[in-house]
Amino acid sequence: MVAHLLRLKLALLRNSLKRSPWQLVGLILAALYGLGVLVLLLSALIFAGSVGDIGVVGTAVILAGSVLLVGWLVVPVLASGLDMTLDPARFTTYSIPMKSLLTGLALSSFLGVPGAVTLIAAVGTAAAWWRHPLAAAAAVICGALGALSCIVASRAITAASTSLAASRRFKDVSGIMVLIPLMFLGPIIGALSSGLENFSEFLPQLARTLSWTPLGAVWAVPANVAAGAWGPAALQFLIALATVALLTWGWQLCLSRALVTPAFSGSGKRKPGKLGFFAAFPQTPTGAVAARCLSYWIRDPRYSAGLIVAPLLPLVMVFAGAQSGGLDAVGPILGYGGALATFLIAWSISADISYDNTAFALHLATGVSGTADRTGRVWAAGVLALPMGVLFVVIGGLVSGRWESVGGMLGLVFAAAGAGLGLASILSSRFTMNVPLPGESPMKSKPGNNFATVMVQVGGFAAAGALVIPAAVLAIVGAVTDNQLFSWLALLVGLVLGAVYTVVGIRLGATQYTRRAPELLQAVSVDR
Repeated sequence: MVAHLLRLKLALLRNSLKRSPWQLVGLILAALYGLGVLVLLLSALIFAGSVGDIGVVGTAVILAGSVLLVGWLVVPVLASGLDMTLDPARFTTYSIPMKSLLTGLALSSFLGVPGAVTLIAAVGTAAAWWRHPLAAAAAVICGALGALSCIVASRAITAASTSLAASRRFKDVSGIMVLIPLMFLGPIIGALSSGLENFSEFLPQLARTLSWTPLGAVWAVPANVAAGAWGPAALQFLIALATVALLTWGWQLCLSRALVTPAFSGSGKRKPGKLGFFAAFPQTPTGAVAARCLSYWIRDPRYSAGLIVAPLLPLVMVFAGAQSGGLDAVGPILGYGGALATFLIAWSISADISYDNTAFALHLATGVSGTADRTGRVWAAGVLALPMGVLFVVIGGLVSGRWESVGGMLGLVFAAAGAGLGLASILSSRFTMNVPLPGESPMKSKPGNNFATVMVQVGGFAAAGALVIPAAVLAIVGAVTDNQLFSWLALLVGLVLGAVYTVVGIRLGATQYTRRAPELLQAVSVDR
């Protein structure tokens, strides 16, 4: 049964590559990137083993290994499963022995770029101990055990997040909330590292502490073997074995419950007579589309995740910029960050039809025109994007007191909104993406997004950047020279260009929508 699961994983991987040559290109690029990381890592380990002492090498390996294990613990929370080609939920109707299922799922996780790179890197830590043969041998064993710990930990936390929640809302909210501290992780680490006066003493102390925890015990064994500390090495190896055993037991327990407990996706009862946004918009096809889309923005976690992440980006930029530029830099950063957040919300409708999935058939069945469809989606996104961008610009002006540059930043916000809405209206009527299905976690990783899809998104970002250049140049010149004329010109240019981009995008997107609506429905329905 284990061999059958491994063959199934390989078959799924092979078939996914046959769907598109661009997906094969993406896999090759990911493999080359992983190979480059491995070459650099192994070269650094060999160099460290030749010039560094046992303590320095041990500290580096323990810290890096602990970070690796934490990464495998955190990523599944954000992605609802690192590798969903063998989703355990698909085996609910099959009476596969639990031992075989656990073994097959664990080993199949190594049949991919992340798992393979983790295994080779973990076992490759033996290169740092090439001057100590016994330590190198221990590093091979402990590296394999450490890689297995990463895989089992990721699987265990994925199964736990599935079985602990009575509904999908737990996973949605927890996954989105985890993004908040992660987005601020870089600035926080930068602030802490700049505040530590004796960093060279802090890191070894941290490594010694981690070496007696489940995070770093397995990585500390080779260093103690090289130093001849057999007692601590044996104890840490036992901690590592106990960690894997406990994680496996927890995984088995949670997986057993998840396989027999059906997921509940209900949202409770609602009082009758409440039309929500449908009461606020005109009773026209355009108004109906706008109300439906705005309802999704608020109630569907796949949309609302963007409403949480986008406003946080300017705050992260402020956090990082205030450390170098002081309070004077906060105002401009908030303004320009608000333009970025506005664009991200506007650009989100590039996946609108993909998120609709089979519900998109209602637009075709009721005869919604391309103009009404494109305009309604733009209306819903614009109601959210523009006030948020304007709010950031106003707050930036209040903080900095430099009201002469507010006009320029507002112009940049309007230009960014128009560019995002217009381009998204065109591209979403031509291309679709593999996104989480309705009812799934917004962080779920869906296989099938090939290299061409990624390039479409990158091209859209690049085109939007080019479209906002006129307003951006005027806004920057006005801010640098303190000349209000350029700022007000930027506002005027931003308003005009934003309106033009939006109108042109709606018209071109509507024409393309009318011509390709059946193909779009077929593309988004294939996952059903």
